[in-house]
Amino acid sequence: MCAVTVHVSLPEEIPVPLPAELHYDMTDPYAVRLSLGVSEKKPVTWVFARTLLAEGLRRPTGVGDVLVLPRHGCRPHSMRIVLRSAAGAALVEIAVSAVTMFLSKTFMLVPSGTESLHIDLDRAVVELTSKGE
Repeated sequence: MCAVTVHVSLPEEIPVPLPAELHYDMTDPYAVRLSLGVSEKKPVTWVFARTLLAEGLRRPTGVGDVLVLPRHGCRPHSMRIVLRSAAGAALVEIAVSAVTMFLSKTFMLVPSGTESLHIDLDRAVVELTSKGE
């Protein structure tokens, strides 16, 4: 887990600072979680690919609900994550240094290319087959 302060912008509003956390769990090795408003009773959590976050450090990437954009001229020390849902869109600015440090720790735990070795297929099958009961 990596606690950070992000700046969230909604269309036509001034960015506001918000406490957030980046999470990584070896049992879900392909994913990262970004929880916004962690000091609130019900933080909002987005789950997306770890590779999406890593690639977003270097180039714009993503399709659909989550887009990740590298640092830009106006704010060279931050990167942007665009989160979209049926309710609207938000632009999250997060420090590149925090993302880099977080990703470095995740890749030490589970190196790129070894994610499949950390998946418990038996547990996944049980979870998938028990959902209908």
